[in-house]
Amino acid sequence: MTDVTQFEPTGPGPDEAIDTRHAVQTFIADTIKDNPVVLFMKGVPEQPRCGFSAVTVQILDHLAVPFVGVDVLQSEDVRQGIKVFSDWPTIPQLYVNGEFVGGSDIVREMFQSGELKPFFAERGLIQG
Repeated sequence: MTDVTQFEPTGPGPDEAIDTRHAVQTFIADTIKDNPVVLFMKGVPEQPRCGFSAVTVQILDHLAVPFVGVDVLQSEDVRQGIKVFSDWPTIPQLYVNGEFVGGSDIVREMFQSGELKPFFAERGLIQG
């Protein structure tokens, strides 16, 4: 089962840019903390809007990993904020149990080498 979560900014305030950056970083941190597997991606799991996001979703679905998808195209603040949060320049970004795993290339390499299934199984997210 796949879930989707969205950032909902609060109304403008006197320090809107600072408030928005803080709200985005809080949203990202809370989403990662509250969900065992989170994929920050372009589009939604049912309809990815870039090839790299689509490949990552296909791999997670193939392994039957339940995950939450966050569509970074819904908010430029989230799209840029996740890059700052992880210090990683590209989307998608996969987080597992609060830790940044990597982007599409890393996930694909782990899958092709046979590392990804045990990685999730060892963390109790799928059956080995």
